[in-house]
Amino acid sequence: MGEGSRAPDPEALTQNRSDPLSLAFFEARAAMERSEVPVGAVIVREGAIVASAGNRTLRDRDPTAHAELLAIRAACRTLDTERLTGCDLYVTLEPCAMCAAAISFARLRRLYWAAGDPKGGAVEHGPRFFAQPTCHHRPELYGGIRESEAAEMLRAFFATRR
Repeated sequence: MGEGSRAPDPEALTQNRSDPLSLAFFEARAAMERSEVPVGAVIVREGAIVASAGNRTLRDRDPTAHAELLAIRAACRTLDTERLTGCDLYVTLEPCAMCAAAISFARLRRLYWAAGDPKGGAVEHGPRFFAQPTCHHRPELYGGIRESEAAEMLRAFFATRR
């Protein structure tokens, strides 16, 4: 799929076609196998998966290579547009401020996430980006889906780093 992302594994796509969050978890596990923080993101339009990615900040030597941004970039290329109107984003961790801004600028319709992030999140925590009067576009927000599964993956990852 291009810069910083790849076409989803065909087997993962087949198993997760009706559950984009499961594919996001697949991407998060793949990121963890690369020693990246285990975050995965998937963009869906009209029930079809448009893009998926896992964190790649270490591999790409790029602090902006968060799963959400990589998936947004890939979806824009795939759909040949700078706006992802009518698309939904599924991610395993509450987006940070940088990713929340990109979600707003991309005009994503809905945002679904698993674990909240009290330290770095910007949707329910921290700056609450979408609640700010200067926010250009506010997607529909749905958090806490499979939260314990995502939180456990993150805990396990960081336990190996300490």
